[in-house]
Amino acid sequence: MVLTGAHYIYILFMIIILITMIMKKDTIVPCMLGVFCLGIFFKHSLSGAIVSVFNSLIISLNELGPIILIIAIMVALSKALEENNSIHYMVKPFSRIIKNPTTAFFVIGIVMLLLSWFFWPTPAVALVGAIFLPVAAEVGLPAIGVAVALNLFGHGLALSTDFVIQGAPSITAGAAGIEVSQVISDGMILFWVMALVTISMAFYTLRKDMKKGLFRDEILDKKHVRIKTFNKKAKIATLLVILGFFLDIVAMYKFNLKGSDASALLGGTAIFLIIIIDIMNYKKHSLDKICENIIDGFVFGIKIFGPIIPIAAFFYMGDAPVTAVFGEVLAPNSQGLLADIGMALSQAVPFNNFAAASIETIVGAITGLDGSGFSGMALAGSLASVFGNALNASIGALSALGQIAAIWVGGGCLVPWALISAAAICGVSPLELAKRNLKPVITGLIVTTIVAMFII
Repeated sequence: MVLTGAHYIYILFMIIILITMIMKKDTIVPCMLGVFCLGIFFKHSLSGAIVSVFNSLIISLNELGPIILIIAIMVALSKALEENNSIHYMVKPFSRIIKNPTTAFFVIGIVMLLLSWFFWPTPAVALVGAIFLPVAAEVGLPAIGVAVALNLFGHGLALSTDFVIQGAPSITAGAAGIEVSQVISDGMILFWVMALVTISMAFYTLRKDMKKGLFRDEILDKKHVRIKTFNKKAKIATLLVILGFFLDIVAMYKFNLKGSDASALLGGTAIFLIIIIDIMNYKKHSLDKICENIIDGFVFGIKIFGPIIPIAAFFYMGDAPVTAVFGEVLAPNSQGLLADIGMALSQAVPFNNFAAASIETIVGAITGLDGSGFSGMALAGSLASVFGNALNASIGALSALGQIAAIWVGGGCLVPWALISAAAICGVSPLELAKRNLKPVITGLIVTTIVAMFII
C-alpha cells in the first residue's frame, strides 16, 4: 500500500493530538488544524480548506446527534423524577437488605449501575449517594466506601459498557467504521474482566483498611443526606417508569431492536414519561415545567459533548466521511486513510496482538487524562481500525479495549477533576478517592489487556 501526503498529514496530527493529551491540554485546536491541513491538501485552496473545517463539524454532529439526543432526554426524565422524589422511592426497598458494609457496598454499586445505564452516571450519582449515604453509615461503611462504589460501578462499569443508551460504543464504533453491536459483543469478555478485577480489588483493599480501624474516627455530615419523604405521585411515577422501560425491553427482544432503533424506542418512551409525570406533578404549570426539564437535559448533553464534536470530526475523517467533506479524493483502491495506514503498517513492520493490545490500552488511558473519557474514544476507535486491519484481528474487541481504558481513567475513576460529583456527595476529597481507585484500576487494565491479547 502506497501512502500519500494525506496519510502522512493524518499520522502527524494523530501524534500531535496524542502529545497534546499527554500534556493535559485541550485537543480541539489540533483536531481542527488537522482537518484544515487535509483540506489544503485535497482542495488546493484556502477557502476550500476553511469550508472543509465547518463541513467536518456537520458530519461529526450528524454522527453524534442521536447520542446527544438520547442522553439529553434521559437526563430530562431524571430531573422530572427527582423533583417528586420518585428516584428516592425506587431505591427505598434496597435499604431493607443492607445489613453490613459488604451488602451496603454492593447494593449501592448495583443500584448505581442500573440507574447509570438508563440515566447516565452524572445525574444518578447525586440521587443514589443522597439516599444511601446515611444507610451505609448506619451499618459501618465509611463515606469513602460509598464514593468508591458510586464511582466504580457508575463512572467505571456503567459508562464504559453503556449497553442501554450506547453513547460510548457509538462513538468508538463510528471512528472504527464498524457497527455498535460489534463493539459490545466482541468486547463483552473485556468489559466484565475489567469490572470484576477492579471492583474486587477495590473492595478488598477497603475492607482491609476498615479492619485496621482506618475509618474509626470518621464523622459523617448528615445534614445534606436526609432521606426524602415519599408520596403517592412518586409511587405512580415509579411504576410508570418501570412499566415503560420493561415494555421497551420486551419490544427490543420481540422485534430484535438494536443500536439506534433501541435508543429511539427508549428516547420516545422517556419523552412521554416526562410529559405524564410533569402533568401529574404540576397540572396547569406542567407545560412550562416540561420545557424546563428538556432544556436542562439538552444543556447537560451539549456541555458533555460540546468539546467532543470537533475532536471526533478529525477522527471521522480517517474513514468513510472523508468523501462527504472532501469529495472523491482517495485512490480507487483506498479503503480510507486509517485502513490504508493499517495495511502499510502491516507490510512495513513486524506487528502482533500483544503490541496492538498494549498500545490500544496505553493510548486509551492517556486520552482519558483530560478528565472526559469520551474525547479519547474517537482516537481509540481509529487506532483499533488501524491495528485490526493490519493484523486481521477483531476491530470490535480492540475498540472495546480502548474504550475501557479511556473511560475507566478519564470518565471519573482516576482523574480528580472528573470524580468530583461522587466525592462531593459523600463529603470526601477527590484526591483521596482518586488515590484509592489508582491501584485497582491499573491492575484491572493490565489484566484486561492481557486477556485482550489472546482474544483479538
